[in-house]
Amino acid sequence: MINNSKSDRMLLLFNKVLLSVIVLIVVFPLLYVLLASFLEPSVLIKKGLSLSLSDWTIEGYKRILSDGTIVRGFVNSILYSGGFTIVTVIVCILAGYTLSTDGLVGRKTIMFFFLITMFFNGGLIPTYLVIRDLGMLNTIWSIILPNAINVWFIILARTYFKGIPNELKEAARIDGASEFKIFLQVVFPLSKPIVFVLALYAFIGQWNSYFDAMIYLEDRDLYPLQLVLRSILIQNEVQPGMIGDQQAMAELQRISEMIKYSSIVLASLPLLIMYPFFQKYFEKGVMVGSLK
Repeated sequence: MINNSKSDRMLLLFNKVLLSVIVLIVVFPLLYVLLASFLEPSVLIKKGLSLSLSDWTIEGYKRILSDGTIVRGFVNSILYSGGFTIVTVIVCILAGYTLSTDGLVGRKTIMFFFLITMFFNGGLIPTYLVIRDLGMLNTIWSIILPNAINVWFIILARTYFKGIPNELKEAARIDGASEFKIFLQVVFPLSKPIVFVLALYAFIGQWNSYFDAMIYLEDRDLYPLQLVLRSILIQNEVQPGMIGDQQAMAELQRISEMIKYSSIVLASLPLLIMYPFFQKYFEKGVMVGSLK
């Protein structure tokens, strides 16, 4: 057993108190939104959070699940985020591996041009014109392709691949394996941590994104969930199908409040479900990034 000095014990106590406060700051808003999604808005306004089951209701969730707008947005977000993740991981892994090989001619020059794009780009209007001229407006490709090449992801992948011993690749070359075969059968099986890290980063980034969809999509049936939530939470637009045409304004406000909280909970579920399974790889990604 380690005998800590008095100053060490004081420091540990301070750290525990500080971490406890930070956890409360992070967890309380999450619990508030979760509980508020099950409460009648009148109860929430008058009494605040209530643990009494008589004050609870699942009407907000029923209306969301019975309305096609949010369900369709949820499905679209899954499709966009999944497709974006697959394309981004494939491109960045291949680029990172290529840039990690010592035999690549002009490797530093290529990396220099990649780094420039992290600080300078063409801007919104030129990008829009390119996407328009390529015929990708109002299609899934306008969401998936423009940001698929992520220089930061390439740097993470390159850094990880540099940590794989060259002896493994040299042994494969001696056996007559091509460069692609070396990557596929030797390097890639050892790359599970970086693949999961990039997949997590890409999925979360695309799941929380709505700006590209707002610019490039016109058909509301193609809207991702975040753009639908933006209409509900910021612009206060609730679809008529959620409330019924004959209800009074007070009922409209009541239903709107329930739908807001319930929508936030449903939108957060995929990330909350994914993170525990990806946590160990996320920590690995942080270490890789620190060694850039």
